[in-house]
Amino acid sequence: MPRILICDDHTLFSDGIKAILRFEASIEVVGEARDGRQAVEKVKELRPDVVLMDVAMPDLSGFEATRRVLDAAPDVKVLMLTMHDEEELVARCLEAGAAGYIIKDAPASQLVYAIQTVLKGERYLSPVVLKKVMAGYVKNSQRPQTSYDRLSGREREILKLLAEGLTIKDIAIRLNLSVKTVDVHKYNLMRKIDVHDKAELIKYAIQKRLIDIPIADVS
Repeated sequence: MPRILICDDHTLFSDGIKAILRFEASIEVVGEARDGRQAVEKVKELRPDVVLMDVAMPDLSGFEATRRVLDAAPDVKVLMLTMHDEEELVARCLEAGAAGYIIKDAPASQLVYAIQTVLKGERYLSPVVLKKVMAGYVKNSQRPQTSYDRLSGREREILKLLAEGLTIKDIAIRLNLSVKTVDVHKYNLMRKIDVHDKAELIKYAIQKRLIDIPIADVS
């Protein structure tokens, strides 16, 4: 029986996925994770067959979490979940090693089919994005390198934490690095993506969907 790990920081969405899969006798949900780091740890602990991974995960992005999941457990199939269908997002998911990409508002039957597809070792893309990207991606897996592509894994991690408002010292403590090392990474990543201050960095992170756009409370 395939074992499924659900990785999403929205409890209502996770509960909905569990409710859908509860009616599938051939699928077992073995756990949940609320952020990217926890997703990696849960994979190591539970060894699921398929990970349903939200693209916009807190603490560690879905892209980086996917890379680390596959480093720890290469046989795991990662199926990315998102509300967006941009070609660059799809390409980044597949480049991170994901086996599939499904839109969150897809019908329940499509989610089950997607899980079954990746379990067979095949790739899956939601029909809504398939026409946009699949033909071009399969024929030509190479695409022009973006500024984000040029960042190392550590630089991407520090970029996200800086955009979330952490100080250099905070990041050094969290990542168990020296302040000087973090500062060097900050300098290098800002040079690579051609931003020059904190405001530009946050704008860049939002454009790349590394962080969520804050919604003002107007009630």
